[in-house]
Amino acid sequence: MRALMLSAVTFLADPADPDAIDRLADTLSVLVSGVAGGLVSDAVIVTGTESEAVATIADATGATVVLHRSGSPYAAGAAAARRDWVLCLEAGDVLAEGWIRTLDRFVGTARPEAGLGRLHRPAAGWVGHLVGRAEALVGARRARAGDVVRREALRAGTVFVPRLPVRPLIARIDRA
Repeated sequence: MRALMLSAVTFLADPADPDAIDRLADTLSVLVSGVAGGLVSDAVIVTGTESEAVATIADATGATVVLHRSGSPYAAGAAAARRDWVLCLEAGDVLAEGWIRTLDRFVGTARPEAGLGRLHRPAAGWVGHLVGRAEALVGARRARAGDVVRREALRAGTVFVPRLPVRPLIARIDRA
């Protein structure tokens, strides 16, 4: 049995989008293997508007729904998260094979000063890769999808002060 588990926070920007619920279901279905593997303990869905479809999915999966209108959706989700580490995702993120082992190792061996682990996002585009490289050098100011962050850092506000050091992780996130 694992000593450390994490909470998964999934941001769904617009539940009215015709494909939004399918993307949310894709992301939550991948998390099931993390629950079965003893890594993921709880799921939080953060959305900007109330939605019956989101409420139905949350009820079926045991997830908590948090309404969020401004600031960081991950900070809003961290308020409902139960674990010390939070995996930040967007609806449609599909964690690639090996993610459980990678995240288990990261949260199990992270030193107290370790602030943030970042999964590789090939779909981020060249701007995302450029920002990622800069943040690897100077630290991250905000959480973004694909980050594993301590809950206290997220709850402290939308901007990390001081910047959190970024540890690149070898696991990958694809898009559904």
